[in-house]
Amino acid sequence: MLPPIESFLPELQFQTSRSSGPGGQNVNKVESRVELRFRIADSQLLTEEQKQMLLTKLASKLTTEGELLLTAQEDRSQLRNKEIVVQKFYDTLRKALHKPKARKATKPSKGAVRKRLESKKKHGEKKANRGKADF
Repeated sequence: MLPPIESFLPELQFQTSRSSGPGGQNVNKVESRVELRFRIADSQLLTEEQKQMLLTKLASKLTTEGELLLTAQEDRSQLRNKEIVVQKFYDTLRKALHKPKARKATKPSKGAVRKRLESKKKHGEKKANRGKADF
C-alpha cells in the first residue's frame, strides 16, 4: 500500500525555471516551470520490494543517478505547477506499483460446448445441401 501523498513531500526536491508555457510577457520574467526530483533508493517510505519495482518500471524516466524527474509548466502560476507535478508524481508511483489481477483460466461449460457443436453441425448440413440438383 502506498503512503499518502503528504508523507512524500519531505523527500521531494523542487527546482524552478522559466517556462515556455502560457503567460505572455510574464514568461520572460517569472520562473513558473517546476521540476520535481525524487531519489527512489533513498526513500524512507518505500519498501525494498517497491523500490526495485519502481527502478525497473520507471527506468526510462530516471536519471543516471536513479532520480525520478518530472516537470510541469501547464499553468502560469508556479504554485499551481508545483501542485500539478506532485499529483503527477503520485499518479506515476501508483501506476508503477499497481499489480494486475492474476487471470484465472476457465473452461466453457458442457452446455456451451454442446450448443456450439450442434450449431456447427447444422451449418455443415446446410452447406452440404447446397450441392448440384439432380434432375
